[in-house]
Amino acid sequence: MTGDDALLPEALMDESPSVFGADEQHEVEVDVPRWVRLARLVLAEERVNERYGSDVEMSLLFVDETTIAELNVRFLGGDGPTDVLSFPLDEELPPAGRQPDQGGRGPGAPSDAGDPPTLLGDVIVCPTVAGRQAVEHGVPADDEIALLVVHGVLHLLDYDHAEPDETVVMRRREQELLTRFREVEREMFGA
Repeated sequence: MTGDDALLPEALMDESPSVFGADEQHEVEVDVPRWVRLARLVLAEERVNERYGSDVEMSLLFVDETTIAELNVRFLGGDGPTDVLSFPLDEELPPAGRQPDQGGRGPGAPSDAGDPPTLLGDVIVCPTVAGRQAVEHGVPADDEIALLVVHGVLHLLDYDHAEPDETVVMRRREQELLTRFREVEREMFGA
């Protein structure tokens, strides 16, 4: 374990990078804080602060089958529910200041707005689909959800699996990060 690794559990408790987590479904109980910690671990291990700066944000949402099916059809041309979707935000961020005239920020506001946060995007997981896949794979549902969270976050960070060599790299990194998460949970909670 390196010096950076020793600080990782503490780093997961602070606010950067920021992961907004929400459970928007009611079929499966989801430990949102745990999965937010996992997403933050992936971001920390992938050194997003070095790549994008210290103010980085993403969302991690848990939704029902109807919602993920609609998103899959609408944005990816898929058919029906899927396990995880990632929506990276590739667009350039708007400049600071008022729009569209680029004038001042208004009375009493500081003249320098500062840089807006880097928005990585959204990861959307369907726990119901994950539960079915867990049964098929012979693993606990939490292990399947953990894999999907890591998989989704890696997609936000430009990992892909369209080509065989990309698949090998991405799967290996998923396993490394899942192993690291189990280690961190043992260190933090004795689990």
